[in-house]
Amino acid sequence: MQVFNRLIEALEAEGAGALISLVKAEGSSPRESGARMVVRPSGAFNGTIGGGALEWEALEAARLALAVGRGPALRRTVSLGPDLAQCCGGRVQWLIETFDGRDESDLAALAAAERAGSFVAEARQTPDRRLARSIQAWPGGKGEEIELLPDGGLRERFYDARTLLYLFGAGHVGRALILALAPLPFRTHWIDPRREAFPERAPANVAMVHAREPAQELAAAPDGAQVLVMTHSHPLDLAIVSEALGAERFSFVGLIGSATKRARFLSQMRAAGLGEEALARLVCPIGLPGVEGKEPAVIAAAIAAQLLIARG
Repeated sequence: MQVFNRLIEALEAEGAGALISLVKAEGSSPRESGARMVVRPSGAFNGTIGGGALEWEALEAARLALAVGRGPALRRTVSLGPDLAQCCGGRVQWLIETFDGRDESDLAALAAAERAGSFVAEARQTPDRRLARSIQAWPGGKGEEIELLPDGGLRERFYDARTLLYLFGAGHVGRALILALAPLPFRTHWIDPRREAFPERAPANVAMVHAREPAQELAAAPDGAQVLVMTHSHPLDLAIVSEALGAERFSFVGLIGSATKRARFLSQMRAAGLGEEALARLVCPIGLPGVEGKEPAVIAAAIAAQLLIARG
């Protein structure tokens, strides 16, 4: 979730917003440190810190803070068992920050950094006990999403953890899959040579791409992207799959169809010179085994589950 962009939306819609961050998690907790929620004065929210009594208490605390108005950052440490009667045995510390129109320029800079990619923000405590963030360079690698600093500030890592999917085909299953993936950690380039096949609108994590030569779109795809092929044309499917497998740099290459279609495609690609190691990476049929039903929404659910497993 792009938290600063969601905060700007809250300010534009309701004049204020709150950010709940889990800054520390110990033991068995429903979410890890770095989980965040954006809360509006109306009670609407984006994100989750784990649901249940923990989330309910945090939402109520954020709502009360918004009712008081923009003020100091609020911290609370909660033992999930003794304090909230949850079965989890862990402890978490949450931080609640409130924002209004006075924060728009600062939030706009952070929101732009989110849209541009990964970055680190250092949040230092101000005399009025709020947090002022400065944008730092992204160091790369992995680390804690939030680090507590000795002076009471934070070092936060913001990055796009979504998997990039190149989805070829805007037919019934493609449309259903786009909806299934909308709330999931994916960014989808949705590609079709038929402009009229696309709907008028798509979820925010989707870019609709009208391409006369769909297979050529793979040249710009980064290493590790997932590729899923389900166009209206078997020759087009074959061209895209051949390009994807031949590149040997994508984490998942899936093709909609039967075992018979798989055998036919493998035979044609083998004759065209593709090696056995590349051919073995083709996933066809697609979808999590054991999910029954041929309705597009059911097929999409099975594919979405398979893609989640494949992304690790």
